[in-house]
Amino acid sequence: MTPPKHGTGPICVNETPGKKAYCTCGWSEKLPYCDGAHKRLETGCHSAKVEITQPGEVWICQCHRSATMPFCDGTHERPA
Repeated sequence: MTPPKHGTGPICVNETPGKKAYCTCGWSEKLPYCDGAHKRLETGCHSAKVEITQPGEVWICQCHRSATMPFCDGTHERPA
């Protein structure tokens, strides 16, 4: 299942410390956060669960090619 196109650049989020679950399937209605769409649609994906330890900007990948998922590593700027 190909995820919908929400753009290929990252989403910048001003995060607070705590546990987060970011979408990796592209189908969430609450991007960049997971809303369980991957389970409902049986995409084979899973959420990327991380612990944010410091408040501040976090860049969340939307091209689905980052080697540091769920965080952007600039891969969207390179040819596929």
